Amino acid sequence: MPVTESNQKQQTIYQRQQYAKGGLGRRHWDKRDQTALNLVRPSDLTIVDIGCGEGITLEKMHRLFPERKVFGIDFLSENIDICRHHGCKVEQGDVYNLQLSSKSVDFVLFMEVIEHLEDPETAIQEIYRVLAPGGRLVIVFPNDRFFKIARILTLRFREAAYDPGHVRQWTPYDMRSFLSEQGFTVAFSQNMPFYFWPVSLHCIMAADKNS
Repeated sequence: MPVTESNQKQQTIYQRQQYAKGGLGRRHWDKRDQTALNLVRPSDLTIVDIGCGEGITLEKMHRLFPERKVFGIDFLSENIDICRHHGCKVEQGDVYNLQLSSKSVDFVLFMEVIEHLEDPETAIQEIYRVLAPGGRLVIVFPNDRFFKIARILTLRFREAAYDPGHVRQWTPYDMRSFLSEQGFTVAFSQNMPFYFWPVSLHCIMAADKNS
């Protein structure tokens, strides 16, 4: 997800254009989204997708949880327009300074955002602030090294050379330790599409705010 103007153009080849291509990439995207959204609990009545990008996953959230308060937040006005065009409820905002009341959110989805951030500690503490006691953060991050290898193996050479603007390459061990330090308890962790991180594309991790 773009979180600054500087990587806006870099992200153009992804999201809705990429999703529309179908194939294995879309199947993995859908499976990843399904796994992440299965972590929403019945008690999670206010759900926010922070860094929602062009709203592909946010659309699914609206369909799955029509009776709940669901909305997205993104930094880029272009993404806000695209989300609204597709019927999504969305607000423009900054992950470092969320315009949300403290303890007002039950569930936060933070999908492919943290690897772009210069200051992940401040972002996660801001999410911690807006989450209610026991609120859940589901964070999804990529295995950059294997992504590049996978693109080369599938002859997608142009995309293999693409620089996604990632500041840090996270591992599941790094993320688990980091979230614990920020006041969360990890309740779920799964690498996708394979169990072993070195050959997986993403990790999905759910962490609950310590009361």
